[in-house]
Amino acid sequence: MFALSSGGAFGLLAALLTSLTVPLAPAARAATCECGQTGASVVHYKTASVDGTDIFYREAGPKGAPVVLLLHGFPTSSHMFRNLIPALADRYHVIAPDYPGFGESAAPDHKSFAYTFGHYADLVDGLVGQLGAERYAMYAFDYGAPVGYRLALKHPERVSALIVQNGNAYEEGLKAFWDPIKAYWADNSQARRAAIEFLVAPETTKFQYTDGMSDIARISPDNWVHDQALLDRPGNKDIQLDLFKDYGTNIPLYPRFQAFFRERKPPTLIVWGKNDKIFPADGAAPYLRDLPDAELHLLDTGHFALEDRADVMVPLIRDFLDRKLAN
Repeated sequence: MFALSSGGAFGLLAALLTSLTVPLAPAARAATCECGQTGASVVHYKTASVDGTDIFYREAGPKGAPVVLLLHGFPTSSHMFRNLIPALADRYHVIAPDYPGFGESAAPDHKSFAYTFGHYADLVDGLVGQLGAERYAMYAFDYGAPVGYRLALKHPERVSALIVQNGNAYEEGLKAFWDPIKAYWADNSQARRAAIEFLVAPETTKFQYTDGMSDIARISPDNWVHDQALLDRPGNKDIQLDLFKDYGTNIPLYPRFQAFFRERKPPTLIVWGKNDKIFPADGAAPYLRDLPDAELHLLDTGHFALEDRADVMVPLIRDFLDRKLAN
């Protein structure tokens, strides 16, 4: 043991602090850089009134950049894009709305509000109009396909590109899963409506996230817990059953969707979970009939492919957008 005088101790401490400041200086300088260059993109959570309905949306990225419109499916919301948005927002202006009855958007009583895909397309159209998006690439997933393709029929010149993930536009893609829903389309009885209530049950919500996944340990349980909590809100079951009924109105529009593909030939990336029982891979290949230059990737995963294969999908999506939307 040894002792230092008071002055010697302060001198030693000063010397140590001086020696430490040299390696710390570069890190301190880096911390002053702009967040947009060194940190994650900032996502903003907003609500807009569109035709008197509150529409919640997530928005990120430079205002003047090419727009990417993310359209969610059932039973989720823009929450499904929570990881994709910051992965694109360094270079693209990303907009992801929640449809009425989903996520944080308003959920009016189904007896006084039209829960239809046509109405959803009109509301999304109104939102992007408010946000000044005159042209956009569309990510169409599940319900996002008929919403997005109806929007494309309204404004075909505005669609700069398509990213299709398990979103149907061909009758080949409606397999056994849809049989009880098709029966409801044919017979609008209370018995048929009650027969599909299992589609909003917790077991079905979890099934959508776990079935066909290559590694269930990659799927956060937060997904189905979050979605089910919203499905269980008073009145929401009837909203969803109305939408299952209205989904039948999309089928007669398939020829018009397909004509849009052929006539406009938007650059298209198809990233599809091939193990999906809801929208199986049978619905992916037919796109190539009308979009022969589309880039098709069948992935070893299920319905919510982004939860399982974002490490594969994000590079594919970024590369596609960088090639097709380059300024």
